[in-house]
Amino acid sequence: MKPRHKRAAIIAGGLAALGIAAYLVLNAFQSNLVFFFSPTQVFAGEAPKNRAFRIGGLVKEGTVKRDNLTVAFVVTDTAKEVPVSYTGILPDLFKEGKGVVAQGKLDENGHFTATEVLAKHDENYMPPEAKAALDQAQIQKTIKSLK
Repeated sequence: MKPRHKRAAIIAGGLAALGIAAYLVLNAFQSNLVFFFSPTQVFAGEAPKNRAFRIGGLVKEGTVKRDNLTVAFVVTDTAKEVPVSYTGILPDLFKEGKGVVAQGKLDENGHFTATEVLAKHDENYMPPEAKAALDQAQIQKTIKSLK
């Protein structure tokens, strides 16, 4: 094999290895990508049906029901509400009327089954996406009331 052919084979092999590595990295990234949706977006059908995503908003007052480690509650953005169930230990800061982000899947009945629940970490913090969703829902609610 001539040096020129040897060099071409090495370059081709390197490019093939680089392509395979890029494919594996992008595939792993896509499978771990989790998007955030508000209850209004979930009702609008923007949330994926058979894929994990995060839903955020406020825990509606009076909706937390505990049964051993299983907890059912409602997440709201003041415009729409999504029922959520979670089995596990909730964060200490989880309370009614406070911000929450839950990660899980939505079933065909519109019920969200969470695999992870995150509570806000102090009284002033709210995830930017949740705050924007709440603000948008409040604006829409105000517009509807003016009509």
